Amino acid sequence: MKTAVNWQQRLGNQRDWVWRGWQIRYTYIRSEYSSVQRIFPQPQEIEDKKKNLSDNDFIIPSQNHPNTTPLILLHGFGASIGHWRHNLEVLGEYHTVYALDMLGFGASEKAPVNYSVELWVEQVYEFWQTFIRQQVILVGNSIGSLIALVAAAVHPDMVQGIVMMSLPDPTLEQEALPTFLHPVVRVIKSIIASPLLLKALFRFLKRPGVLRRWASLAYSSQEAITDELIEILVGPPQDRGSTRAFIALFKASIGVDFSPSVKEILPNLTIPMLLIWGQKDRFVPPILASEFARYNDKLELLYLEDVGHCPHDESPEQVNKAILDWIQRNK
Repeated sequence: MKTAVNWQQRLGNQRDWVWRGWQIRYTYIRSEYSSVQRIFPQPQEIEDKKKNLSDNDFIIPSQNHPNTTPLILLHGFGASIGHWRHNLEVLGEYHTVYALDMLGFGASEKAPVNYSVELWVEQVYEFWQTFIRQQVILVGNSIGSLIALVAAAVHPDMVQGIVMMSLPDPTLEQEALPTFLHPVVRVIKSIIASPLLLKALFRFLKRPGVLRRWASLAYSSQEAITDELIEILVGPPQDRGSTRAFIALFKASIGVDFSPSVKEILPNLTIPMLLIWGQKDRFVPPILASEFARYNDKLELLYLEDVGHCPHDESPEQVNKAILDWIQRNK
């Protein structure tokens, strides 16, 4: 079993940032080559400077070096920056890479607020304004891919391209149900979302054994469900305020205003997009990928065989290569 120290060390330089009064955890890995290249364009100066680089060296933004486009990694529902432990270092060899714990998840504050995709989009945008201020590529898994998509639509000044994995569309449920059933479904959801019931549900869901069973549904390969992964998933639900945050998150996620429609956003985007989908995804049907592709001819599809809902963690070698190759083709 790998210890917490080992996987934490693979996450880069973790820091805390206060956003709108809430504590947010983020991490970054600066691409040493592109950082130096921007400040010291002569090859010998690059080699000399590499020996003395520290985490506090200032990076001067530039638009003309092929490897300077930063990446921001956005995790899925219930995950955290730890879920990117197999991706950060590899992608960080070529690009400066950031990863955020979204509000309510990971080591970020478990705030009892009115959650929505738009709220997390604003978190990402204000992080970008604070720390980056040059166009980025957003890389997301599950709800993180939805945040990336909406951010590209709402803040085009921030986004150069997006990579999405297992893209959900919460509005499809509303479309699928006959209108006369909407009030009935709302009543059922309000009963399910009672605080007493959700507290009991959360106590059950945060058990390591239950999280392991959940992971066995999310992943196709059982070998990918390591003690390390369970350790990453089990930690945040033990944090102070996590029960209240879970109740707020659950109520928000079943609301009609939780997210804009994917099918309404896709046709209006003109940036490069890559959609990666595991063919054995049990959480979001892979058939949606081809449906989404019909809405925008700039959307490139990549199916991965024998991979489930979290391709970046279950098959990181394939995903890392796919992302880097796609960036190279679209630079």
